[in-house]
Amino acid sequence: MKKFFLITNEAKDPDGAFTNKITTFIEKHGGEAICVKNERQALAEKGMAGIDCALVLGGDGTLLRAAGNMMDSDIPLLGINLGTLGYLAEVESTCAEESLEMLLKDEFVREERMMLSGRVTAREERYALNDIVISRCGSLQILNVRIYVNDRFLNDYCADGVIVATPTGSTGYNLSAGGPIVEPSARLLLLTPICPHTLNTRSIVFSPEDEITVEIPEGKDGHEQVVEANFDGSNTITLRTGERIRIRRSDKTTGIVRLNTESFLTVLHKKMSEA
Repeated sequence: MKKFFLITNEAKDPDGAFTNKITTFIEKHGGEAICVKNERQALAEKGMAGIDCALVLGGDGTLLRAAGNMMDSDIPLLGINLGTLGYLAEVESTCAEESLEMLLKDEFVREERMMLSGRVTAREERYALNDIVISRCGSLQILNVRIYVNDRFLNDYCADGVIVATPTGSTGYNLSAGGPIVEPSARLLLLTPICPHTLNTRSIVFSPEDEITVEIPEGKDGHEQVVEANFDGSNTITLRTGERIRIRRSDKTTGIVRLNTESFLTVLHKKMSEA
């Protein structure tokens, strides 16, 4: 690898000192670094020819945004963590130069992570690397949702919402909601209720070929429900009573660069010890 996009979370590197450090290191070692503030605009203006990797300087949220903006580029991402606890951003800032040396020597593995697609009838299809979250909108009221799998009724949930997550997203909101942790290169779908108002509701694991449909029925006393479908924490669609969102594995994937030769369980143990 020789040519890099640098995508920086300016809130976590406000004076640009770390970005400049990374740029200088790459250039001193014969590489090229292109700093971008808007990756979509940069791809449109500069094109993607010759770009080997996008270095995402920030945290998991920054990497998720970059994944969404660059999912059609076939450029893999490497996250350098400037935040606190990051599962997606593999490289810690203190190890950045050592990691860049490995990249410049082509000592890495590229993983293709599965993504989700979600579509509400007659609306544009949208995508997520981590999860699609259906949650209440507005006042703090219990949300009723109806779940179908492959057009067969599964269950009604009375909860604060539901999460449909990928294995990559299993360590995100899914984990906070009590869902299982899954090895990120796996292929499956996770359905996890958020704060369910019953005692026997658990996460369910589905095949990657399954399609999960979330329907918004009438609320308590027949009132209309207004909810949000949130894609990777930023891209939101509003749904109302009677509408459905169909969620399935996308044909698109996100390329993630891996430098760490440690097993997933070893990395997980370290992250959990830091929490």
